[in-house]
Amino acid sequence: METYIFKDGYRPILHSLENEKAIRDIRENFQDYLAKNLNLYRVTAPLFVLANSGINDGLNGIEKPVSFHIDGIKQDIEIVHSLAKWKRYNISRYGFKMYEGLYTNMNAIRKDERRDNYHSIYVDQWDYELIIKKEDRNLETLKNYVEKVYKSLLEIEDFVYRKYKIEPYLPKKINFVTSQELLDLYPNENLSFDERLNMYIRNKKAVFVIGIGHLLSNNKPFDLRAPDYDDWNLNGDLFVYNELLDNALELSSMGIRVDRDSLYNQLKLANKLDDLNLDYQQKVYNEQLPYTLGGGIGQSRLCMFLLKKLHIGEVQSSIWDKSTREYFKSKGVELL
Repeated sequence: METYIFKDGYRPILHSLENEKAIRDIRENFQDYLAKNLNLYRVTAPLFVLANSGINDGLNGIEKPVSFHIDGIKQDIEIVHSLAKWKRYNISRYGFKMYEGLYTNMNAIRKDERRDNYHSIYVDQWDYELIIKKEDRNLETLKNYVEKVYKSLLEIEDFVYRKYKIEPYLPKKINFVTSQELLDLYPNENLSFDERLNMYIRNKKAVFVIGIGHLLSNNKPFDLRAPDYDDWNLNGDLFVYNELLDNALELSSMGIRVDRDSLYNQLKLANKLDDLNLDYQQKVYNEQLPYTLGGGIGQSRLCMFLLKKLHIGEVQSSIWDKSTREYFKSKGVELL
């Protein structure tokens, strides 16, 4: 089932080949800004992993990965949901020094993802991971790297303005708020977290919400998050205000990765202690993997925001139902 919003009077700024050129420019230049600001090096990454390795991203615990078999391999093979755990599992073999890391072009299929203006079953993002010290596992470190990511966003926005004359919109600094503070600001129990976030971001324009996964004072989490990669006290999502749809658009999810204690506690809360028997979780629990910080930044979402598009299908080729395509076409909007 697809849902979408259309704003009367909307007209794309760029069309056809010019639109494709702008998408290419954003993708190629942003990764350079990100690599420079976070001290990252590009590596290759898998499209699929073994199902019993514990490496695939469990997302919210409900979405099921696309899987298949091949001759000679007994285990199921899964299309990745993201590379959150693969990056930490593999970062040591590259020989990175402290505060260096990797980034990669991640493509995934999330067949259970809802389809709307922002979401598609096809996911494309820059996934990155870098090595930190154990004593760096604190909010100060998280905020420092959020600001580095945000600097990269400001730089690519400036590039788009200079080349394509699309007016910049982002504030010079990003705002921080915890998920509990957001709940406290708008305590009306009838409000969803999306509604609270939209109310907050209309004034702030760019916000990083800290602390995603734990239950808050209303016994609900801000959002669901897998228990075995981010520390729920040291993670968050970066949102920007989308004028076209008058709501918050998530561009990035990032966090400091779990250590032995936070892994155990979060698996226990999620009722998934059996996962400690999986290879990846065993290595974290036995402190055989480096301490890291990492995240992902949506490529199509970034293009959508910078090029002022109404629907993610204007900047990525995916599958949409016939009625969605026909509706947008009738409004002069072509979905790729």
